Amino acid sequence: MVLMMAVPTQAQSEGGKDEFYQQLDLLMRIFERVRTEYVDEVEDKEIIEAAIQGMLRSLDPHSTYLNPEIYQQVRVQMEGEYGGLGIEVQMDQGVVKVVSPIDDTPADKAGILGGDFITHIDGEAIVGKTLTEAVKKMRGPVGSPIVVTVVRKEENAPFDVEIVREKIMVQSVRHRIEDQTIGYIRVTTFNMQAGASVEKAIKSIVAELGDNMDGVILDLRNNPGGLLDEAIRISDAFLDRGEIVSTRGRKRQNNNRWHATSGDMIDGVPIVVLTNAYSASASEIVAGALQDHRRAIVLGDRTFGKGTVQSEIRLGGKGEQAIRLTTARYFTPSGRSIQERGVEPDIELLMPRPKGVRRTPRREADLNGHIVNDQNGIDRTGEVSDEPAAQNIADTPDESETPQEAVDVQLRYAIKLLKNMSSLPKAQMAEVRQ
Repeated sequence: MVLMMAVPTQAQSEGGKDEFYQQLDLLMRIFERVRTEYVDEVEDKEIIEAAIQGMLRSLDPHSTYLNPEIYQQVRVQMEGEYGGLGIEVQMDQGVVKVVSPIDDTPADKAGILGGDFITHIDGEAIVGKTLTEAVKKMRGPVGSPIVVTVVRKEENAPFDVEIVREKIMVQSVRHRIEDQTIGYIRVTTFNMQAGASVEKAIKSIVAELGDNMDGVILDLRNNPGGLLDEAIRISDAFLDRGEIVSTRGRKRQNNNRWHATSGDMIDGVPIVVLTNAYSASASEIVAGALQDHRRAIVLGDRTFGKGTVQSEIRLGGKGEQAIRLTTARYFTPSGRSIQERGVEPDIELLMPRPKGVRRTPRREADLNGHIVNDQNGIDRTGEVSDEPAAQNIADTPDESETPQEAVDVQLRYAIKLLKNMSSLPKAQMAEVRQ
């Protein structure tokens, strides 16, 4: 009887392989027709790359192919450092306008000023190039020289400035003191510098305020995400114990749980996390973890709702290239999947929307082909691996940053809330956090 059952099973397997190879043959036949009969001549490389992108994008909005050029840009974004000049720029009248040089960078030391126009790079005119192309030419190996031609209003003629590229750090974390007793930490992206920068910011705030600190505001608004490891590290800075996040996918190495290590860097001082519709992925991991542990009050708008993890899988070959593939879903400590749903704020407070801005922000659930949140069909009790997963990268939502009003009503409310909480007895304050 076993032999009788094995025969049709093998036949089904062979039939599946035959269909697979038929589909591959169909793809190659279509590819050949396009390259030989399309009205205009097309590059083979472009057709194949488009086919790869189409295959990955058919899965979900965040799986994608990174060709060598895009891969390099992603590396710069994630690593948070690059060889360059250290200037913030924008395109203006077909040339690069310097918004401002970053303090203590090669551009700053060379005397580049805000308002300067850069018209040529190493003698090559910028007119006709995109801002991306111009920035790419200004970046390069650390220690390599570059000559930029500068037009300055106070000068009668353009002049050349030679600058030697240095390592430039992308500042993803800023901090300050609000209303004399409130620490404010803004995280713009979760690159490789984010966790260490947040810890440094906390130490600076604690050193400045000491026992006078009434609370900390962690601003994650308009933060599109980034590295999972950095989200875990930032969450851990405010937690003393417990699970931070878990992931579950098809392969064992994508099933993981991360827990907080002992020690809360601000020793239980109240926290308010600011979120909006553009707080995505890694931002949602942090907000969800602190909310589930009753460690912070989440204030603002419901988050973007991207509850999937992308792994960067390097492909090798000529030039560095990779695919970014969705390999797992992540869950908050209480077992919530945020996919499609986002993190609901404890206190909903929406910013007034300027004229011209859509009334309803686009979120994960609005993206074509997004993964549906079917949490009831997901088994979280399966085997969890202690093996390290591939480097996990969270993707960016399609929306640009929402313009901020002159008066930040969410920030003002958060400060007032923390001030009021600081006046409560410790036992009563614990009840508020519960």
